[in-house]
Amino acid sequence: MSARVLEISANSLGSALAAQAGGADRVELCENLGEGGTTPSYGSIAVARDRLRIALYVLIRPRAGDFLFDESECAVMRADIENCVRLGCDGVVIGALDARGDIDTALCRELIAAAGPLGVTFHRAFDAARDQSTALEAAIGLGCERILTSGGANDAWSGADRIAALSEQAGGRIALMAGAGVTAHNIVALAQRAKVHELHASAKAPRRSAMAYRNEALAGLSPDWVQSDAQRVAELVAALRG
Repeated sequence: MSARVLEISANSLGSALAAQAGGADRVELCENLGEGGTTPSYGSIAVARDRLRIALYVLIRPRAGDFLFDESECAVMRADIENCVRLGCDGVVIGALDARGDIDTALCRELIAAAGPLGVTFHRAFDAARDQSTALEAAIGLGCERILTSGGANDAWSGADRIAALSEQAGGRIALMAGAGVTAHNIVALAQRAKVHELHASAKAPRRSAMAYRNEALAGLSPDWVQSDAQRVAELVAALRG
């Protein structure tokens, strides 16, 4: 049996370092997790690469919303990928659809070409595709290493049977990585039910600001935030390895 792998979706450098401290195998660095994730800043990527000793993949997504991108957005994604290559990242996480809901293979080929030697994960644009069986074959044809998916459901547990069917269809040609709603309580059962060896979680927890002064009138600008938590990561790792 292949060893199980835990990837942490890290929304900041602090989250990435917590993932490493907790024993994760890989980080997917991003920003704006509440909007599904977008590309992190150049500085975040550069410092993360300098400080991480585990695999670092970077989400390449120029904005929230759909996965139908115009030429200016494509140019941004190519430039972001080129930065990842220069900084020595291990991989990038990409995805794009056309207006019909199929994988935009032409654009994805451009992005993969820009990535050169880097590994490539196809992100949850896959879950927005109109036909996942067709999308699976397209991702395999592109040469992606893996697909991050919830099986098209709101969470991976709800989509576990669909992920298992996709894993069977893939037949070892590509890895399926289950993500969305993954916790220490369900990670082992999910891996078994979905028939996957790679799991994806954020392991986030609230962080309380140390600010002594708070302007309570700024209700929409809370000084608190969420961040991946090393203890929660360690609990995921212990469950997965146990």
